Amino acid sequence: MIPWEHLATAEIPGTAGEMRLMRRGSEYSIMLGPIELMNSRLSGSEEALARLSCEKIAGRPAPTILVGGLGMGFTLRALLATAPADARIVVAELVPAVVEWARGPMAHIFAGSLDDKRVEIVVEDVASVIGAAGSRFDAILLDVDNGPGGLTSEANDALYAARGLGEARRALQPGGVLAVWSQGPDERFASRLRNGGFAVEEVRVKANRGKRGARHVIWFGTR
Repeated sequence: MIPWEHLATAEIPGTAGEMRLMRRGSEYSIMLGPIELMNSRLSGSEEALARLSCEKIAGRPAPTILVGGLGMGFTLRALLATAPADARIVVAELVPAVVEWARGPMAHIFAGSLDDKRVEIVVEDVASVIGAAGSRFDAILLDVDNGPGGLTSEANDALYAARGLGEARRALQPGGVLAVWSQGPDERFASRLRNGGFAVEEVRVKANRGKRGARHVIWFGTR
């Protein structure tokens, strides 16, 4: 078996945690300690996050979409394939090194998506972008952790708490959609969404493009 190669380490702002970029042959992984945050072989649910979100705001002129978390770019590339030519896509990434990796060792995975004229990359906490937005966005896509909790950063907890959900709702246009990716179900979070004034839909999607394997969860909350 091909061994894993440690390519780079990045500090997570505001925490003592570190992310590690790993490679094994053509496979890439981003790790937080012993926990794998993402893997280049598993992109199905992130792509579904983008595709289904675009379906929910279809027909809106020049939609503005916020993506929380750049990761390996699966959600971004799927948005670019689905969103209209006049869309504006803002990607907020907390860790500067993740953007550097996207332009460096993983540039072939991103396939030029960062240079698309519809894309703006903001190296900032997505919560700050949401808080300053007003009613700016037609859709907000959150994929900043393995679910509604602060795994990579305790500050991410605030995104999924009642106050954070209230700020996300205010940042959306009427009829706009908040989409949240999770590795698994969380009924308490779904209840918070409903209590926060969202019309909630929970969708199970495949982690990869195959017929078998794990399924992840996407919540859609419509303002």
